[in-house]
Amino acid sequence: MYGPTTEGMPAMAAAEGRSSRSGQGPEGSTNARRSRRSEAQGRGRSTVAAGRGRESAPAPSGSQGQDRAGQARSRELRRVEPPPGAAAAGLDPEIRRALRSLTPPLADRVAAHLVAVGELLDTDAGAALEQARAARAFAPRIGVVREAVGLAAYAAGNWSEALAELRAERRLTGSAVHLPVMADCERGLGRPERALRMADAPERSRLDAAGRAELLIVLAGARQDLGQADAAVLTLAPMVDRAAEQAWSGRLWYAYAEALLAAGRAAEARTWFDAVSEVDDGETDAQERVLQLDRPTTPPHG
Repeated sequence: MYGPTTEGMPAMAAAEGRSSRSGQGPEGSTNARRSRRSEAQGRGRSTVAAGRGRESAPAPSGSQGQDRAGQARSRELRRVEPPPGAAAAGLDPEIRRALRSLTPPLADRVAAHLVAVGELLDTDAGAALEQARAARAFAPRIGVVREAVGLAAYAAGNWSEALAELRAERRLTGSAVHLPVMADCERGLGRPERALRMADAPERSRLDAAGRAELLIVLAGARQDLGQADAAVLTLAPMVDRAAEQAWSGRLWYAYAEALLAAGRAAEARTWFDAVSEVDDGETDAQERVLQLDRPTTPPHG
């Protein structure tokens, strides 16, 4: 369910913590992640057709049209029902407390949508996003709701929406926990330079060790996006320590191995892929990468 974990990262964010070969989550450059395209945003501007031969109200300005379209979309989202079985009682108590400013019936409705987001995120990111948007239609000023929309949009590959929602969540709560995800959204939008600027964000100092590792993985990926393989290796090196294994070490080591490989340091990369295979319980393809690197190259027939 949607709620905080012991790592300090909300469970929905933790759900994104998959191997970097899966193409999901903040990580090094992957073809699968970068091939996603954000879905078309907005519903088009509403217009008022002027009838011939009679006076009519002036057509709404661009901002008025957007406002009306937004209101129509909000009404549409309020008609979205939580799926059967998604009950408010399933929401993490800490998240439920964040809904205390709402009336009890409204809090129950929003809570049910958030439970649905958590249940759908891994299996149907599009449906999870629709549930998160429905929660936002009822409670747009609640930080955990904007967080849910942001993380669901991220899972669905809608980088612009994810970035906007996580920025809103940061303004509402002051939390810096999703700085790595925001940086990865910038990469998804083809803006690695903006991702790199987040290395200097004041909020970086508030990240825990897991958050710092995730941010370094994204920053190294941004360096690789720019063709800076050696810089990617140097970005990750300060936190790479085989003697100090942590819950997030496998992801960091995998990214380090990929950076080494991109920098032409295959022997070192093999060592780190092997290290990952010892700690990841088969969640990555690290062992396959080791076998690939060990496989002798067949010389061409002349």
